[in-house]
Amino acid sequence: MNKATETLLVNSFIDGVLDPEKEMLGPVKDGGHIIANTAPGCWGPMITPCIRGGHEVTKPVYVEGAEPGDAIVIKIRSINVTSLATASGNDAPVDGRFLGDPFVAVKCPECGTMYPDTVIEGIGQEAIRCANCHADVTPFVFTNGYTISFSEHGDVGVTMSKESAETIARDGRHYMMTPDASVQNPIVTFAPHDLVGVVARMRPFLGQLGTTPSRPIPDSHNAGDFGSFLVGAPHDYKVTEDELKEHRTDGHMDISRVRAGSTLICPVKVPGGGVYLGDMHAMQGDGEIAGHTADVSGIVHLQVHVIKNANLEGPILLPNEEDLPYTAKPFTEAELKSAQAVAKQWNIEKLEESLPVSVIGTGSNLNLATDNGLQRAADLFGVTVPEIMNRTTITGSIEIGRHPGVVTITFLAPVAYLEKAGMLDVVKGHFKK
Repeated sequence: MNKATETLLVNSFIDGVLDPEKEMLGPVKDGGHIIANTAPGCWGPMITPCIRGGHEVTKPVYVEGAEPGDAIVIKIRSINVTSLATASGNDAPVDGRFLGDPFVAVKCPECGTMYPDTVIEGIGQEAIRCANCHADVTPFVFTNGYTISFSEHGDVGVTMSKESAETIARDGRHYMMTPDASVQNPIVTFAPHDLVGVVARMRPFLGQLGTTPSRPIPDSHNAGDFGSFLVGAPHDYKVTEDELKEHRTDGHMDISRVRAGSTLICPVKVPGGGVYLGDMHAMQGDGEIAGHTADVSGIVHLQVHVIKNANLEGPILLPNEEDLPYTAKPFTEAELKSAQAVAKQWNIEKLEESLPVSVIGTGSNLNLATDNGLQRAADLFGVTVPEIMNRTTITGSIEIGRHPGVVTITFLAPVAYLEKAGMLDVVKGHFKK
């Protein structure tokens, strides 16, 4: 293995499948930095059949000292959008152009080639053609879509007219600033323009950030909701429900709070962890309800640190304080003074000291994702699910990451619980800067 480096520059990508048997980049030192030029996720890879996972994420990075059962703390130091424009919208799969799953196993409807290479011929939704027979091969089209151009200040985007969208479509890689090593077809080629003149605030975040699963899993399916499509699937990446639960690491979250200033604590299931990232979004509210949002290229700076013997079942998010639910924010001095007065009145000897955590749960629907997150939180702290329910109800909230099945179970966790779980220093360091 190469000598570990303090800072690793990443600008290469996988073919859409997170495979623990493939060589990783690095290693990077425990405490070191990863700087990556990420490619857009979702739509571009979705119309590029040779990408087998629905996204185009960075090659995983080996973190020195990380072993299965540990956790990797990933601090997001910065996120910067480089795309000048992008396109997105709600999708509809095209029958006859895939084997069981249009994100994973695309098949040319005429020559039958699986995962065909493609060429771009013109613009519009019929522009992606099989390189072998030139048939229209895109497995997805828009039901309602838009092209959006971004302010040079990085504060807002504006959706384009037909004429503007078509101008952008003719020079897609330039406007999307796709990295040199990216193979995806730029989605602006489709020139969607159903929404015109809509203004949207920008607040970029990572839809994909995490560690490598312990068996090959398509990148967009490394979560309990999209991963459920793999159960009993008719293609090479089929799994059982138990295999999905055992091997996934829930790196595909689409949680808008995974942005600059936040910290993600991820389970390690393979030697080195295999930190990867991508699917940067320019903006999104809770839920990604359209199925997709404005996918962009960008530059990301991460810092990584290993926690030994954490034994996490899934990721834990430490959001920016301003992103916390009102009930989960750390208490002010004035609030603690009021609480002490109540405690004194009723002879309560000691107030519980606590800090916020967001435990991520995933499942094939939001109810199952919530159950998963509650159980993970209970297992993490060695308490019952009803206790976590109570704490979440009065000191936190359940928020949607992605519809249909990613949630955050956010609550104020007792300092004693965090210390026992080996996470007190990380959580305290994040919220008491």
